[in-house]
Amino acid sequence: MFNHFTVAMSLLASVTTSTATLPFSSYKLQGPSVPYSIIKQFEPETTAILEVAPEKPKEKRLICKGCNEYENTTRAFFQDQGIKDRNALATIMGNIRQESSFVPNICEGGSRTSWSNCGGGYGLIQFTSASRYYGLGDFSKKIGGNPSTLDTQLRYIVTEPQWKSIESRMKVPGKSINRYMNYAYSWIGWGHHGARTNYAYDYSKKLVLVDV
Repeated sequence: MFNHFTVAMSLLASVTTSTATLPFSSYKLQGPSVPYSIIKQFEPETTAILEVAPEKPKEKRLICKGCNEYENTTRAFFQDQGIKDRNALATIMGNIRQESSFVPNICEGGSRTSWSNCGGGYGLIQFTSASRYYGLGDFSKKIGGNPSTLDTQLRYIVTEPQWKSIESRMKVPGKSINRYMNYAYSWIGWGHHGARTNYAYDYSKKLVLVDV
C-alpha cells in the first residue's frame, strides 16, 4: 500500500528548503529609512520689482537765442516769478538793457564800481532815488548778499513797491509790447525813453518757446 503521508512530508521539506535558499532573502534596502510623511518644502521664487519714477511732464519755457549769461539769468529769473508772456518778458529785458546793458555794478555815467562807491543811479535799473539806492544796500545786508551782483539785485527788484504795482499786469498774457511798456514806466520811471522799445522788439524775436 502506497504511503501518502510519507510523500506529503517529503514534498513539504523540499519546498521549505527551496524557499530558505532563495536569493531575495539576503537583499536589504539601501540607505536610511525615510518616513513617507515628510515632504520637502520649496520656498517660492521671488521676483525683484524695480520701481521706476514717473516721467516728469515737460514744461514750456522761453529761451533766448544769442543772449549772454546775464541776459539768460535775468530771463530765467523773471519766468520763475511768473512772467510767461514773450512780449512781457521782452519788455522787462529791453528796459534793463537800456538802463544798464545787464551790468550790475555800473554807476550812472558808465563807470564800473561797487555799490558803496556810487552814491546813486546804480545797477541793473539804475536805482537812483535815495529810498531805492539805500534800499538795495539794506536788502543786501538782510540776505547776506552783495549789492553789486546780479543775483542780489534781481531778488531786490521783485520786493520793491514799484515792481509790485505792475507785477499782476505783467503776468497777464496776450498784450502788446507797447502796452507792457506803459506798465513798465511805473516800475522804472525813466527820464529818457531811448531805445528800450526797440530792444524789447529785438528780444521778442530772440525768445523761443521750447519744451524742457
